[in-house]
Amino acid sequence: MHGNYGNLYHLGKDLSPQRGDVSCAFVARYGGQIANDHFSRCWHGMRFHAREPFNEKVSKLIPTFEDELQRCSSISQRPIHCMNMKLNASRRCHCNLSSDLYSCSLVQRRAVYGLGLNKHGKANPACVHYKSEDCDITESEVNPLASAEGTGEAILLEGNVPQVSSWWQKFPKRWVVVLLCFAAFLLCNMDRVNMSIAILPMSQEFNWNSATVGLIQSSFFWGYLLTQILGGIWADKLGGKLVLGFGVVWWSMATILTPIAARIGLPCLLIMRAFMGIGEGVAMPAMNNMLSKWIPVSERSRSLALVYSGMYLGSVVGLAFSPLLIQKFGWPSVFYSFGSLGSIWFALWLRKAYSSPKDDPDLGIEEKRLILEGNVSNAPVSSIPWKLILSKAPVWALIISHFCHNWGTFILLTWMPTYYNQVLKFNLTESGLLCVLPWLTMAAFANIGGWIADTLVRKGVSITAVRKIMQSIGFLGPAFFLSQLSHVRTPAMAVLCMACSQGSDAFSQSGLYSNHQDIGPRYAGVLLGLSNTAGVLAGVFGTAATGLILQRGSWNDVFKVAVALYIIGTLVWNIFSTGEKVLD
Repeated sequence: MHGNYGNLYHLGKDLSPQRGDVSCAFVARYGGQIANDHFSRCWHGMRFHAREPFNEKVSKLIPTFEDELQRCSSISQRPIHCMNMKLNASRRCHCNLSSDLYSCSLVQRRAVYGLGLNKHGKANPACVHYKSEDCDITESEVNPLASAEGTGEAILLEGNVPQVSSWWQKFPKRWVVVLLCFAAFLLCNMDRVNMSIAILPMSQEFNWNSATVGLIQSSFFWGYLLTQILGGIWADKLGGKLVLGFGVVWWSMATILTPIAARIGLPCLLIMRAFMGIGEGVAMPAMNNMLSKWIPVSERSRSLALVYSGMYLGSVVGLAFSPLLIQKFGWPSVFYSFGSLGSIWFALWLRKAYSSPKDDPDLGIEEKRLILEGNVSNAPVSSIPWKLILSKAPVWALIISHFCHNWGTFILLTWMPTYYNQVLKFNLTESGLLCVLPWLTMAAFANIGGWIADTLVRKGVSITAVRKIMQSIGFLGPAFFLSQLSHVRTPAMAVLCMACSQGSDAFSQSGLYSNHQDIGPRYAGVLLGLSNTAGVLAGVFGTAATGLILQRGSWNDVFKVAVALYIIGTLVWNIFSTGEKVLD
């Protein structure tokens, strides 16, 4: 069988050559019924060739023939690489169905269904060439039979029905969306953290002090803050595909233009970093909207953990490769090379991603059923009930906890290379490479935490309990390890404490970062935009405040502030948060 074919249906004609009693049964299209012709001594090879397709819609599923499928035998070893199907009725018939004339590796058993598996299928006409040792019956000798519904004929169903396909075509489409979101977040943090490495040679070239460096680092959050809530509203109304695609293109262009802005002057650099923040600001709300529609509740923690681990691995890649690029090609090369990767991602995004499973024409029936049955209603949002949202205590628990969490996270993200360089006396390359370890730890523990959380949910532990356990680890772990930094005496122990702090922080992906879809799945984008606005404010104030604290105090003072906020977040989260839906 040549081309991309679906399932085989009845030709509607007894094949009776002059020698031998030969008649074969096919699935017949006679008003949606299955006709069983008599089976006897039909052991001959068949090859099916399709003509040009026509767009005939087919009707409901006729499942009565599926029982016969269960007895299908193994693949035939004939030279033409045919498929051997055994069908039982009054007698037995063996037919060799060619799946690929040239490669037996592509031959797979095809399911035979009743006519019209679903309303989305399209039918192709086909002609049959029947060969036996005694006769050769071609298309002209096989006449269609009349029926109440029309002419009986052999058709091949194509569309979102089971087809012979390669392993990557069988890969779940919902996880293709997850992997593309993962790649977007990988680029997001690559483009964000490269400044934390490049700022060291840039500050020497442009004679910037610590306060100026802190101002540059925080300018990113000016734009990032602007599009958090807007990004959530756009995603919930327009769809996550459009919004996330826009974000990646916008921040990639801003990354490429950063060296030019720096050479023009400090104000231009601050504006360009704010522009970059505008693009990255829509990423999290848009992603949250996408996954709230594509991922069942039982896979929520794992999918979010994988996507957010893209951020951590983006930090790993950015911190590992930035020093190498800077030493060999100069600091501008970091921005040019990282920014250009966004165009590759965007091409894949346009081709493979859809805002909702209902928009994807290639989504399989079984996977669509799994997604829709394992998820809540995601009706389009026409207006945002702000008064209702802001009246809920769990929403405020998200906002406050997100602020407390991001204060410590963004300090480590933006100031860690400087800490390694000034306090631990590592050079530029060592600072970048050692910064990789905590982010690698986060990537690993985020996925471990996601697996644990989903396992607990499947075993019957309440979602509320799971979210509180995971987020408590995400708060108290970093608080403990950061408090130990003032007591360590060796650089190795300091790096270990940083790594443990970030690793335990990653459990937050199965805590507060999964909670937006729990309490208000229809408004998941808006909720994440709202809470992440507080998180961005923590980044703006925390990053700038760290520069001011370092001018008058020490790194121990920086870590004490972060520890205090982690403890406050723990108390608020465990008192007010819930895993139940509070917004319809």
